[in-house]
Amino acid sequence: MSITRSDSSIFIDPSHGLVEEPWPEGNGLEIVGSSAEIRRLRLQVRRIGPHFRTVLVHGETGTGKEQVARALHGMSHAADGPFVVCHGAALEEAVAGRLQENDCGVDHSDAIGCLTRMAHRGTLFLDGIHEMPLQTQLRLLRLLRRFDSTQKQRETCRHDLRSDLRMIAATSENLKILASAGRFQQELYQRFAMVEITLPPLRARRDDIPDLTKYFMSQLAPLYKRKMPAVSAQAMERMQRYNWPGNVRELKGIVQSSLSRVEGDVLDSHHLPALAEETTFIREGMTESLRLQDVVEHHVLRVLKGCGGNKVRAAEMLGISRSTLYRMLDASASAVLQ
Repeated sequence: MSITRSDSSIFIDPSHGLVEEPWPEGNGLEIVGSSAEIRRLRLQVRRIGPHFRTVLVHGETGTGKEQVARALHGMSHAADGPFVVCHGAALEEAVAGRLQENDCGVDHSDAIGCLTRMAHRGTLFLDGIHEMPLQTQLRLLRLLRRFDSTQKQRETCRHDLRSDLRMIAATSENLKILASAGRFQQELYQRFAMVEITLPPLRARRDDIPDLTKYFMSQLAPLYKRKMPAVSAQAMERMQRYNWPGNVRELKGIVQSSLSRVEGDVLDSHHLPALAEETTFIREGMTESLRLQDVVEHHVLRVLKGCGGNKVRAAEMLGISRSTLYRMLDASASAVLQ
């Protein structure tokens, strides 16, 4: 199922100044790191959280867009309300399936309307909005227009839907370019882009890798019924030298894979799976004009090998969907057979 709904406890943000307050721990809203980029991000979330109606979160795959969306929800006045997640490409099908399960008697053709009812007095998170079909985009745009109309008539309306619903859209693509090319509704882009948060890739904040590694180990070590091991200087050097094309999601996968190999109290360099040998793909004898596609395929196959052929784990580490990995592998196999 592509839709999830969860309830969060209320979090009240006492900070309104420019100096960052300590970020609360253990509430599921962690934005981990001490780099300047992450400190700015936390300040953005604190400032925007209590007031937002629509927000666009932009960043590469695996940078933590849903985590930021949950933090925004947790900072809002609707923190005790539902947080509803749906992927843009599967919105229509997912809502139809959810309604059939619940038999709620709502018109199945109005998927957007159903979602807003599910997220009433909470937050609707539309992941991968760039993959949303144009017709669905139009229905979402019409709904936002109705919200605007309701806002103007709030004195005479029994319920103000706009004040009871917040929307966060996430994308790994440049929506401005897509809108200019006619592949995304221009007005819809403008409405979401009024408040935009851009997440930095992990390679742009390598200083956060030790903190992130420690955080993920603290989460994952109990799954293996063991104490959290220390990380050797050699292992950390390798991780900080790597470019992390799958970003934070890939780092979490690497930490989990490494923990399963550690027997003592130290996670060492040899416990790490293959990291494409620190992003150097050019071998002796290879042409200098290596195609980007060749580089991508080489990296995908190396990660897959490091996962022992487990495609699900490889997709998680690469920060891509399983269907995308299957397509890449099929394309690679076809090229070999030609």
